[in-house]
Amino acid sequence: MKINIKNKKEIKKMRKVGKLAAEILDMIEKYVKPGITTEELDNICKNYIKYTQKAKSACLGYHGFPKSICTSINDTVCHGIPNKTTLKSGDIINIDVSIIKNKYHSDTSKMFFVGKIKKKNEYLCKIAKKSLYNALKIIKPNIYIEDIGYNIQKYVESKKFTIVREYCGHGIGRKFHEQPQVLHYKTTNNQIKLKPGMIFTIEPMINMGTEKTKIMQDGWTVKTKDSNLSAQYEHTILVTNFGCEILTLNKSDNIKSKLINI
Repeated sequence: MKINIKNKKEIKKMRKVGKLAAEILDMIEKYVKPGITTEELDNICKNYIKYTQKAKSACLGYHGFPKSICTSINDTVCHGIPNKTTLKSGDIINIDVSIIKNKYHSDTSKMFFVGKIKKKNEYLCKIAKKSLYNALKIIKPNIYIEDIGYNIQKYVESKKFTIVREYCGHGIGRKFHEQPQVLHYKTTNNQIKLKPGMIFTIEPMINMGTEKTKIMQDGWTVKTKDSNLSAQYEHTILVTNFGCEILTLNKSDNIKSKLINI
């Protein structure tokens, strides 16, 4: 398994593209309101990426994916295709953006609340976000990559939620998906040690009911098998000499520093 360790020049480029991905999530927030369609959200992001950022969407055309962002509403776990669906008050939606700038990629997502949502649904999102941040706090050189998944699983299951098993985090850089794979649950066969210069995503998908999923007829949209809600937060991170750096930090993260454990 070849894992690309980024050098200083590559890390500089990854910081720039990570900032662009985070800016999209900040920009689109004011538009996520009842009455807007996911296709309209996609068009806003597409134009912002192309004309304001002078960048490209990594999603558009990736293995045939037809849109510039993923929009996953309520029981959609991931890879929701923007369409004529209109958001309504009470919905929760994950918007996932992946950007290419100067031949380097970045990947991030977060949950948005549409109008007034139920407390239990807000709680699901809170636990999903905290599971990601709990994992970030343990990252440092020489821990095993499997420790990330164990940390996430232990926390999520203590809150009586489940973790999707079919999808995982991944290395990222000149390619959208690189090694290593970052599982979000306990495993005993991933004895890779973290090293400074590794860059990868962590993106746990947390379900209110069963962890089982199903792929819809479009070949992309993944839904929970029992139609219960799902929530996800994702960051692209850099392993540093002492901890990690969040390359896709956005305003809603509400933390003062992108450096964790430094």
